[in-house]
Amino acid sequence: MSYSTRRTFLQQVSALGLLYGVQHGAQRAFAMQMHSKMPMPNAPGHSVPMLHSLELTPFVDPLPLPEPVHAVSGKLRIAMREIHAKVHRDVPPTRMWSYGTTALAPLIEARKGHPLQVEWVNNLPTQHFLPIDHSLHGCGHDIPDVRAVVHVHGARVPSKDDGYPEDWFISGQSRTCHYPLEQEAAALWYHDHAMGLNRLNTYAGLFGMFLIRDQVEDALHLPSGEYEVPLILYDRDFTTDGQLFYDTSGDPDHPWVPEFSADGILINGKIRPFLTVEPRLYRFRIVNVANSRFFRLSLSNQQPLVQIGTDQGLLSSPVEIQPLTLAPAERADILIDFSHSAGQILHLRTGAMDILQFRVEKQSLSGPAHSVPKVLRSIQRTPESAATTTRTITLNEYQDQIGTPMVMLLNRKHWHEPVTETPKLNSTEIWEFVNLTEDTHPMHMHLVRFQILDRRSFDTFDYLMYKKLRFTAAATPPAANESGWKDTVQCPKGVITRVLIRFEGYSGKYLYHCHILEHEANDMMRPFEVIA
Repeated sequence: MSYSTRRTFLQQVSALGLLYGVQHGAQRAFAMQMHSKMPMPNAPGHSVPMLHSLELTPFVDPLPLPEPVHAVSGKLRIAMREIHAKVHRDVPPTRMWSYGTTALAPLIEARKGHPLQVEWVNNLPTQHFLPIDHSLHGCGHDIPDVRAVVHVHGARVPSKDDGYPEDWFISGQSRTCHYPLEQEAAALWYHDHAMGLNRLNTYAGLFGMFLIRDQVEDALHLPSGEYEVPLILYDRDFTTDGQLFYDTSGDPDHPWVPEFSADGILINGKIRPFLTVEPRLYRFRIVNVANSRFFRLSLSNQQPLVQIGTDQGLLSSPVEIQPLTLAPAERADILIDFSHSAGQILHLRTGAMDILQFRVEKQSLSGPAHSVPKVLRSIQRTPESAATTTRTITLNEYQDQIGTPMVMLLNRKHWHEPVTETPKLNSTEIWEFVNLTEDTHPMHMHLVRFQILDRRSFDTFDYLMYKKLRFTAAATPPAANESGWKDTVQCPKGVITRVLIRFEGYSGKYLYHCHILEHEANDMMRPFEVIA
């Protein structure tokens, strides 16, 4: 059977297999037809003049660096607010939301075993400036348009402090969360997680980086201070007057779109900035905070990136990689040695696009340079036999009659349906994500870290048609740079991705979801409950 025939069949199965939302199918089909004819889908009847970011002069703005904040007596107070900031020298100031006074939220630095208390304050306006889809679960017209709750992505915390999507609070209110920080050194990040709204709140600018340190990391004497550089990557669309533009379907009653890649690539709040570096070793802490975009990173001189860490901390040893693919929410701890590029200009690129310019000085201005450690951290691989339960999670996409996605589900269930995954505290389980869609989904689990077991391709047609699992290739182990501890895993289409998880720390209700934020909002997110 040809690919096109199989794809048609999968679309038909999806359309026939779901009743939810069918009443809006004709409206969506008409909206998509209109969308193909209109330059700007969320401005029916007239065009919105758009900024073409690639036409801007690149590498004219220095790379901003986030301001580190350290807790006083173990406490911080961080407020969300509306700001106006310039994303490029030649673009007017952009309205956005932030956890700080600039487009870059404060960089929270903390240490393992030193608990932290953060009061998150909502000082946002009462009206949203991006298009809300009130038909999404948790976004009804009876709910305040502006609401927020903060999730520290990758933190092992009690359920009440995790930023559960339904625990949102409105402007004028605050929420105090406690972070025990009983976990290894890692680059975490924090972002909004309000039910049905976090795709817009994150797009508006509510995200920041959170670094945990420990003695193992200290002993490696890695580049630090000005030689350790956070890189927060994302994409945005702008109108010609510099304002954020978030795409819609064109249907005012159902403006949700399944995903998108925007025109402008930003790093630390600037479109294609530059960074002056010395000819020595640097450490870059990279996080992809984009709604949907995957970044495929490499250097313009073909020099490999040296990866020393991933989502949940250090790898056991360095890995040379070129290119590095980062899905939304994934992190990478990277070393780049500029010592052989004195006086040169290099670029970090995604695909064929240069997104960050490195201006390498002719000589180093400081003391002895660092070297790449051969051994980083001891990581024990959990044996597969330690698992007492295997759970199968299907990744489903349902489409209308013209193939437009209507809703994304996990195990064909919506968020509001009863909990079906109830692991026991301190138990070990295998979760296998069975991807029946045409997308790669970055699956994230709250509370836990996990190890990737393997990936194996299978025949999705046989699975859907005959309920038969027929593998089409041998299982492949994780790549070397995925062999450490993870909290977000790329699940390719037509592949079963297996992860091994120990449910440590706390009992209570948490969640797992796709970290393409448009998928998560509609409705690729499910609760799970850890039972004591």
